[in-house]
Amino acid sequence: MMKISFLALLLCLSFPVFAQNTDSAYVRDNYTKTEKYIQMRDGIKLFTAIYTPKDKSKKYPIMLNRTPYTVSPYGENQYKTSLGPTMLFAREGYIFVYQDVRGRWMSEGEFEDVRPHNPNKKSKKDIDESSDTYDTIDWLVKNIPLNNGRVGIYGTSYPGFYSTTSLPGAHPALKAVSPQAPVTDWFIGDDFHHNGALFLMDAFGFYSGFGVPRPKPITPDKGPKPFHYPVHDNYKFFLDLGPLKNVKKKYFADSIKFWNDLMAHGTYDEFWKARNIRPHLTNIKPATMVVGGFFDAEDTFGALATYKAIEAQNPGNNNMLVMGPWFHGGWHRSTGNMFGNIQFGKPTSTWYQQSVEFPFFQYHLKDKPKPDLPEAVIFETGSNEWRRYDAWPPKNASAKTLFFHPDGKLSFSAPMQSSGFDEYISDPNKPVPYADGVHLGRTREYMIDDQRFASRRPDVMVYQTEILTEDLTLAGPIIADLKISTSGTDADYVVKLIDVFPDNYPNPQPNPGNIEMGGYQMLLRGEVMRGKFRNSFEKPEPFIPNTVTQVKYTLPDVAHTFKKGHRIMIQVQNSWFPLVDRNPQKFMDIYNADEKDFQKAMHRIYYDRSNASSVQITVIQ
Repeated sequence: MMKISFLALLLCLSFPVFAQNTDSAYVRDNYTKTEKYIQMRDGIKLFTAIYTPKDKSKKYPIMLNRTPYTVSPYGENQYKTSLGPTMLFAREGYIFVYQDVRGRWMSEGEFEDVRPHNPNKKSKKDIDESSDTYDTIDWLVKNIPLNNGRVGIYGTSYPGFYSTTSLPGAHPALKAVSPQAPVTDWFIGDDFHHNGALFLMDAFGFYSGFGVPRPKPITPDKGPKPFHYPVHDNYKFFLDLGPLKNVKKKYFADSIKFWNDLMAHGTYDEFWKARNIRPHLTNIKPATMVVGGFFDAEDTFGALATYKAIEAQNPGNNNMLVMGPWFHGGWHRSTGNMFGNIQFGKPTSTWYQQSVEFPFFQYHLKDKPKPDLPEAVIFETGSNEWRRYDAWPPKNASAKTLFFHPDGKLSFSAPMQSSGFDEYISDPNKPVPYADGVHLGRTREYMIDDQRFASRRPDVMVYQTEILTEDLTLAGPIIADLKISTSGTDADYVVKLIDVFPDNYPNPQPNPGNIEMGGYQMLLRGEVMRGKFRNSFEKPEPFIPNTVTQVKYTLPDVAHTFKKGHRIMIQVQNSWFPLVDRNPQKFMDIYNADEKDFQKAMHRIYYDRSNASSVQITVIQ
């Protein structure tokens, strides 16, 4: 038995290595690499690596990827091990172009995080990422032999942002763009803030390396080294760190410019508004395919918000959405058969690559047959099926409201009692962890993790339905509508939507973590609202202590079927640490809080007929 298991493990480990080696050999055998500095309109030159097919018998479209994460490897004899979104593109034949964005790695100029778009350029000195993309494409189509005059752009995460910025005032040669998990709004919903609450682990972990200044062009071997945590327990590390101002005092000093920007802009001011690309997504000409993962810990918001902005502001534009059961970039970084403890029964990523992404670019860049793709291609967990919709959210979806009741009950019936609430104490010095166990970095699996560890805490309120007698399918956004009071003047509110499995649910095979799935509480969506922003992100307001107040906000969309025999659960809590920084529960500039400012608070969640706390879901009829 041991020999069979070892052989199976060996095959699993060796296959990806074999595939990578095969891809690497194919790239070298079939492509020629050149490196160029392409001059922008203001004279700054951007480092660009170009891979052209050795077969000169035909013309090829260009696939462009602009990135702040390096176009490595550097050197005309140093080749990438694969090209394009997947090797489907390399084997088909494309010209692949990778570019270090302005101010990163080997490109000239100054880097600016999420550089604001400038719609009113008056001279060659007025640049932004849209103009840099335009100038790059203009050079490429005029100078690369055997290009067919068509360009496609793709990118995930930060490169997804650069894909989005190619759309305003796009070059005529740009025909197809795929922003994938694009950075979109770093205060409202992506990466470093959600509804004004700082995502502490992500901001600290990212900027401790990415934010180190680069005084001159460098290659990765001379770049910043990873931050070394003194303790391999993120909960302990960040709790021991204390107030946020200690980050600068203990670790960053003044070396990380964008960390200082984060700390200086604690509201949705002009600094953040200028970095929101969505208002500029108008008059879009290229076909767009926005891609995201429902379990993306970084940019779920970005994919959905970008698609919706293009759709709303460009009637008739060729714009589509793909959302799968993926972690950040999982559509390219895994087969998509499973994530965390949840299995999907099919290779969702492989299907997307072959049936959606590749045909989309083939049609727009090579005149291949038009693929049969709907407006929205959505993977529905629970049922584990791909769904096709002509709109997102679906036109046949409607809102239904789940109301909180005494004794932790949840139902579609509104409460009838004249009074009722749950009361508990939240202590920012003993915050609710975002995940079970001890971890160093932020886990990506927390997005789908078992929530039983949280439901057992006295500072987490739990409400669940009776056992469902029939399937219930959700497809669209969730709206939390809480009626609360607090003894403090500020508070965070975290609402989580959870699928509770039956107690007799069978353990799947294989089950690498030996997880007991009976009674599993699968997180489908969790989101935080920093209470002082409940009415305005620009003008925060304190709570009036011990006064009933509404906290209402929208959580990102879901697509999930609660199966017959399952339950729907809602959890409400006031901390999610160290995913989210601690709220001192005192109205103030949290970025300048002292140890003494963090205080316990008594919270109430109301569920009477005058103050009915609820969660609105979007249901397929």
